[in-house]
Amino acid sequence: MKRSAALGVLSVALGLGGFAYGVTARADARDLNQAQQEARRLSDAFVAVSEKASPFVVRIDVVAKSDAPAQGFPFSFGQQESPVQRGNGSGVVFTSDGAILTNNHVVEHAIDISVVFRDGRSLPARLIGRDPGTDLAVIKVDATGLTPARFADSASSRVGEWVVAIGAPFGLSYTVTTGVLSAKDRGGLGMNLIEDYLQTDASINPGNSGGPLCTLSGDVLGINTMIIGKASGIGFAVPSNLAQKVAGQLLKNGYVQRAHLGVGIQDLTADLAAALLVDPPRGALITNVADGSPAAQAGIKAGDVVVEVAGKPVRDSHELMREVIAHDVGESIDLAFLRGGKRIAAKTVLSARPEPVVTVPSGGDVGGNGGSMGLALRDLHPREAAQMGLPPKPMAIVTAIMPGSPADKAAVQPGDVIVEADGQSEPTSEVVARSAADGQLLLRLRRKNGVFYAALKAR
Repeated sequence: MKRSAALGVLSVALGLGGFAYGVTARADARDLNQAQQEARRLSDAFVAVSEKASPFVVRIDVVAKSDAPAQGFPFSFGQQESPVQRGNGSGVVFTSDGAILTNNHVVEHAIDISVVFRDGRSLPARLIGRDPGTDLAVIKVDATGLTPARFADSASSRVGEWVVAIGAPFGLSYTVTTGVLSAKDRGGLGMNLIEDYLQTDASINPGNSGGPLCTLSGDVLGINTMIIGKASGIGFAVPSNLAQKVAGQLLKNGYVQRAHLGVGIQDLTADLAAALLVDPPRGALITNVADGSPAAQAGIKAGDVVVEVAGKPVRDSHELMREVIAHDVGESIDLAFLRGGKRIAAKTVLSARPEPVVTVPSGGDVGGNGGSMGLALRDLHPREAAQMGLPPKPMAIVTAIMPGSPADKAAVQPGDVIVEADGQSEPTSEVVARSAADGQLLLRLRRKNGVFYAALKAR
């Protein structure tokens, strides 16, 4: 009986062990299945972003003169002995009628710009405006019914959230990479005048410049701009809130006006904070104040420490710059600063920051549906026309010719004045562009004291 009882106990124990094993196996299977479902959901989210962004992400093909600065030109290709450089970048459609946001360094030196959509369409583009301070630019194609991007609120973004970078690295159209938002409010890199970057580890390479950094909702969180080093894995994007503001001004005016206080600033060190009776050591130290500037009108002096702008605390000089440019020129704002440890409240009206004038040819390049004519134009000022013995009316003058283009083959040269385009006399650059829309263009040109015809046909 004892032996029988022992066997019974052993049998029960083995049965329980098998039951426990079965329970554990089923639990492991459930955990694996749950993990696979979560992975599929994340994968589906990336796919959804790619599909949502496909209508508004474009490749930008550019042609520049061979003497364009290499460091300012995107991914270049072709033979070195060629008179032109060819390269590409990326862009984001932000209006249904063809306005596209990209980087300034993508199009700054371009004499010919083409935009390639995901569906394979290629359209000639003209430059609307550039802002070197943020390295942003706006170009435009003649189109309607496009799907514009939706922009996220970059101020509400969270470090650590998933992001998706889309663009044309190394000319490879519509490439998708993923990563996380590594940091916000990055500055002090010494690359541009206005630095307030989003940092990401999503792969960004030459050719990605101007493309979007998207949220998992498919909204544009930033405009990819640059990387540190060649293979560092650290990329930077202009935040969407700043990019939208710049894009709107460029599209409306062709240039950007930024608010400023008219001060020199630096960060506080612990020793400086102690000497200036600033505790805790936060704020932007004023090093100089321009005469008649908004800061001077507010009573700010060198040695003061600005600690608040429009009700928002200021931690350092970078944050002071960001908070000021977030406001419009002519806007009245409240300030708070410390002097000798005492807090002082003030109010001032922001003025426009003096910046170098950025010129853009009024007509840009013109091209037909079959390809580019290879012309860069601007409108001739009536005073210039009068000096040339022409009627003092606006008309187009050729500023650049792309080698090997239809214009080049027709012997058109920079400096030629277009006095007639497809039978229309005294045409502006916009009139010439419209005339070229069918891929053919008959020009009557004035060169010095001679007049001749040239027939251009798009490739």
